[in-house]
Amino acid sequence: MKLSTENAVCYHYDKFPPTGLDYSKFITSIINATAALSRYDQMLKNMHNSEILLAPLRNQEAVISSRMEGTVSTMDEILKYEADYEDNDTAERLNVRSEVIETILYQRALRGAQKALGDGYPLSQSLIKRVHQTLLSFGRGAAKSPGEFKTEQNYLADRGKKEILFVPISPEKLQDGLDVLFQYMENSKDPDLIKAALTHIEFEALHPFKDGNGRIGRMLITLMLWRPGTITAPHFYISGYFEENKDLYIDTMRRVSEEGCWEEWCKFFLEAVEHQAIRNLEVAENIKSLYEEMKLIFSEVLSSKWSLVALDFVFTYPVFRNNKFTSVSGIPPATAARFTRALLDNDIIKILEESSGRRPALYSFEPLLKLVRV
Repeated sequence: MKLSTENAVCYHYDKFPPTGLDYSKFITSIINATAALSRYDQMLKNMHNSEILLAPLRNQEAVISSRMEGTVSTMDEILKYEADYEDNDTAERLNVRSEVIETILYQRALRGAQKALGDGYPLSQSLIKRVHQTLLSFGRGAAKSPGEFKTEQNYLADRGKKEILFVPISPEKLQDGLDVLFQYMENSKDPDLIKAALTHIEFEALHPFKDGNGRIGRMLITLMLWRPGTITAPHFYISGYFEENKDLYIDTMRRVSEEGCWEEWCKFFLEAVEHQAIRNLEVAENIKSLYEEMKLIFSEVLSSKWSLVALDFVFTYPVFRNNKFTSVSGIPPATAARFTRALLDNDIIKILEESSGRRPALYSFEPLLKLVRV
């Protein structure tokens, strides 16, 4: 298909990082974004088990960020995959839609990046390549040089309109551009939110990989806010706002290269952070309230020393089979079977699939799913 280059915008050579940003153009936005993010982070600090309670937000991000690139899957599909397969499973993938696998890989790549930073690794080019290799290790991306920077010119296109929207940096200039970007990430004295904003747009403008650039670029936002401690835990995800405002997101990024509108991009990014922080806080508080409510109910219904372990399990794996219930939680099989019967009888979980032969039934913890489905 021949694509028109009539409206194409080209990369802003030698213009990054921008000098003399006019903060007056987004001072209100940075104040509002900082305040909203601070409120969200205060909730993270007060949540003793954020890794359990906010795992659904990571699932949401995986679904939405992948969907922005045309990979359509649902939260329920992702959770069913997690109920049936382990991280190292490969052969079984043949029975799963490739879109689901690609979304799972996004989630796995993000977890891997967060773990690496948590273990003290720097946010480097080699780490980004490792994350990219995980992201594209299966499915359509496997043929697009996982873990390798581009060697041919790429571009962003609107295939519906048959036109090229943006021409990223050329392959021969890419390494220089990446060196400048990572030096900026490491050494810039810009406020953390501005650093995250400029890092994201520069990464997207470089478009260093053959595929997967949008997803890696959105992961970078979380990592750039978590690494310096702007957020206490790596649970801030922004793709929901970007997806809802996708045309504006793309147009604002293009205007940076076309007209040097760095301040306009910063303002858009800060508004995205503010709106997403408010939304994430609301979802997180609802999850936390549900957890506290269910703590009493599980204790009453299950009457066991294992009741809190069972509660943590269903919040981490809201779609599950009993074999995973026992293997992950450590609850004895007979006790786990009694628990699922009691939870079913009290309408706390429901059956998604009846048991068949040696395959156990599939259950869902609907009260949590209702809060996080996208």
